Amino acid sequence: MVLTQWMLNDLLNGLTAPSGSLYLPPDIDPHTLVESLADRHGAPRTLVLEGFTDPTVDDSRGAVLLDLLEGRGVTIRVWAYGDQWIGAGTARDAEGVVRPVLATAPRRTQAPRAEALVRMPAGADEDWVGQLIGITGWTLPPRRPDADWGRTEARLGTRLPGDYKRMVETFGEGAFDAYLALNQEPWTDLREHGLLVWAGTEHEDLYCWRMDDGDPDRWHVAVQTFDGRVVPFDCSAAEFVCRILLDPSHPFTMAHYFDTHWFMNYRESE
Repeated sequence: MVLTQWMLNDLLNGLTAPSGSLYLPPDIDPHTLVESLADRHGAPRTLVLEGFTDPTVDDSRGAVLLDLLEGRGVTIRVWAYGDQWIGAGTARDAEGVVRPVLATAPRRTQAPRAEALVRMPAGADEDWVGQLIGITGWTLPPRRPDADWGRTEARLGTRLPGDYKRMVETFGEGAFDAYLALNQEPWTDLREHGLLVWAGTEHEDLYCWRMDDGDPDRWHVAVQTFDGRVVPFDCSAAEFVCRILLDPSHPFTMAHYFDTHWFMNYRESE
């Protein structure tokens, strides 16, 4: 059976909310099922491989899916998507037959309260990357711990803000809420306007720094919108991301779309 994205939508919609599992017909290829979900949600993490469960799996990494499948998983991959875990692969049904399976379960993070974050003054002395790790429920090890920033900065002719480098080292290649794509190296397209681009969105907004200070850690964010406006903010890159994820009143908010946030990995490893 050819698994189309339309069929996959129907299968996901057919699962019982807020959680459920569905054993699929044997003519559905589990590899195609996983690849179809990866096309949507990025690189998965592995919960079970050939019957062996990752010993580090806990509730923050999708263990609720294993409980849902009652320990019958054979090979299970998992994705974070908003307030859901989505799992797919193979599992043994009630008769012990290995079949393709699809499952969803609620996902929660230990995110800081939005109200507390909104009350913080812009530019507050805060570990914003640490806040971002909490907001997204990030549990994977750093994706790019050995990034060669010396070479990158030499090529760009400038040092880069420390919080940006830590974001790239921590999260690697991907997008917050599958929407805000983090550049692995700043783009120089707007440099003649005093801007260096560190992220962008599918709506063609470009998230930049204003390079108006000799100390990159004092650079503030400016957004060049799809229609060419430049909107300044008095905060760093990591603080900006935290605020647009949680603050529904922010002019570039993403808080209206998801109550629980995540980082979509484009690659399993760097």
